[in-house]
Amino acid sequence: QVQLEESGGGLVQAGGSLRLSCAASQDTSSKYLIAWFRQAPGQEREFVASISWSGGSTEYSDAVKGRFVISRMNTPNNPKNTVYLQMDSLKTEDTAVYYCAAELERNMVEVNSKYEYEYWGQGTQVTVPS
Repeated sequence: QVQLEESGGGLVQAGGSLRLSCAASQDTSSKYLIAWFRQAPGQEREFVASISWSGGSTEYSDAVKGRFVISRMNTPNNPKNTVYLQMDSLKTEDTAVYYCAAELERNMVEVNSKYEYEYWGQGTQVTVPS
């Protein structure tokens, strides 16, 4: 099992930056891949970025590639790990609730599919006003 808690959202002007954090509390014997998704009002939840347990493999949606960077800090033998989403050059269309999600790496098939993830955080709001 894993518990996820996002933080770092807020209001930022277009062109600005924010860093989101996802604090993951988990069983130390399991390796979880963690992803960020976002959901704007009236829209489907969409994939933003993902990172493997080791941090050696990352993926991004085309909408954020080159502007966002996902990273993670795993502490050996510590059940708490943190995944970050550095968001630069923010646009109005980045406005959404951002969720982190986790799934056992061995179970993962399509990292960009929301249906692959069993564990979700409560979300954090990011607003980029026009």
